[in-house]
Amino acid sequence: MWIIIFFVLPLAGLAYALWHIWCLLPFGAPWRGAIVAMCTLAFLTLFLNFSRLIDRLPLGLASACYETGNSSIFILLYTVMAFLLLDIGRLAHVVPRSWLHANGYTAAALLALMAVTFTYGYFNYRHKVRQPLELATAKDIGRDMKVVMMSDLHLGYHNRRKELARWVNMVNAERPDLILIAGDIVDGSLRPLEEEGMADELRRLDAPVLACPGNHEYIGGMAGAERFMAEAGITLLRDSVATVGGLCVIGRDDRSNPRRKSVAQLMGMADSSKFTIVVDHQPYHLERTERAGADFQLSGHTHHGQLWPISWITDAVYECSFGQWQRDGTRYYVSSGMGIWGGKFRIGTRSEYVVATIKRATR
Repeated sequence: MWIIIFFVLPLAGLAYALWHIWCLLPFGAPWRGAIVAMCTLAFLTLFLNFSRLIDRLPLGLASACYETGNSSIFILLYTVMAFLLLDIGRLAHVVPRSWLHANGYTAAALLALMAVTFTYGYFNYRHKVRQPLELATAKDIGRDMKVVMMSDLHLGYHNRRKELARWVNMVNAERPDLILIAGDIVDGSLRPLEEEGMADELRRLDAPVLACPGNHEYIGGMAGAERFMAEAGITLLRDSVATVGGLCVIGRDDRSNPRRKSVAQLMGMADSSKFTIVVDHQPYHLERTERAGADFQLSGHTHHGQLWPISWITDAVYECSFGQWQRDGTRYYVSSGMGIWGGKFRIGTRSEYVVATIKRATR
């Protein structure tokens, strides 16, 4: 199933799009061939990024390959959607056949549409939304607590140290008591994090940082991820519990580990007299956190699809794929992520960080 989704469908989409591009371009065969070859090469760079060969390239070239290959999959999606609409219009006798054959006007219009769409998507990704969240509790937590919550930083070849420094400044400006990160701090390879000294940047955070692992920590290698977190001053909670003031934070290992503890087991290790927060990267089986009696759960992983209409898929797969949710006395927040995987585009979704204020409920 995964082979079909990640290999067969993209390659079929590539063949469909390239055929239409070949027919549409109003140039001679050599020029059309060169353009089709360039598009193919850009897409095939994606597969380089899934291999360790990228780590052998100079850092700048490796970053360019990552950006090109991983952006191409999203551009391909919108190109296929555009040609599908044109084909449907042609079959419905709304779009003339001449629009799709050696037509410079159609080619220019599509190019302009893609340029505008993905320029917007890039700047929308760059804009980080500050999401306030108020959590009231009957439990005695002492004083009010301000907690900055994030997920899915995906630090690596595309989210480099300069961008991370901007995020650290945003978080420090909130003057939080605690910072929680719900997994996927590392995108994959640790090489760009180590070469750029990103651990030094993360150590600038002015509050204790607690995190749980995500599936990308497992993809890149958990041993290396743990070493990086320690260097960065991040306390990685893998089926373990930490107490900060009146808060008890439970960090679940990622579901990539089939032997991880259940929420009920972890709640047995927690001080239930305190406000309990479960940090679990992937928001599956939210009812289990409710049944275990936790007060709040922070998750990420979904990115809310990154682009529309993929967001429709995540909405169908998860009980909650983005935003606030509640089950009985347990509240949830599923973040769409501070960073992103792949191309830096957000269309119909957003990058965000949550600023939660946890306070004693007034009676």
